[in-house]
Amino acid sequence: MEVFEAVRTVLAVRNYQDKSIPPDVIRRIVEAGRLTGSSMNGQPWHFIVVEDRNILRQLGALARTGPYIAQAPLAIVVAIERTKFSVSDASRAIQSMILTAWSEGVGSNWVGFLGLNAVKPLLGIPDDLDVLAIVPFGYPTQAIGKGKKNRKPLSEVAHRGRFGQPFE
Repeated sequence: MEVFEAVRTVLAVRNYQDKSIPPDVIRRIVEAGRLTGSSMNGQPWHFIVVEDRNILRQLGALARTGPYIAQAPLAIVVAIERTKFSVSDASRAIQSMILTAWSEGVGSNWVGFLGLNAVKPLLGIPDDLDVLAIVPFGYPTQAIGKGKKNRKPLSEVAHRGRFGQPFE
């Protein structure tokens, strides 16, 4: 899938088929995160790849906004170092993983935003790291309306030269 097409069509997926994701696809998803640029090349992230159904159920119970993690065949827990740009850098990495997965027909959705300390002991994450997010991945249970997004028109969010000047 061409990159702009992935950006144009990607949607949040919260219902997954009971179908595993091939190892080569998982590797590409994780590599997409690893290869993402970061401030001063700090790479302040750690990706914990979880496929164990029992652990996925526990993650679903711990993540208040993402109980559907429990039904996903895969989740990547993103832990970050406490640096000035780590949230921004890891957010970029997460988006790279989401788009790479989508290009392979695998849906996902960002779950949580910090405040996931209960996940640390479950996965052996050191205390000096923060859990930024949990990203479940799986094949969507139903066809998704690719590209049908409810977004503001470009004229409301893009400006040319200075704020308030139409982008057109």
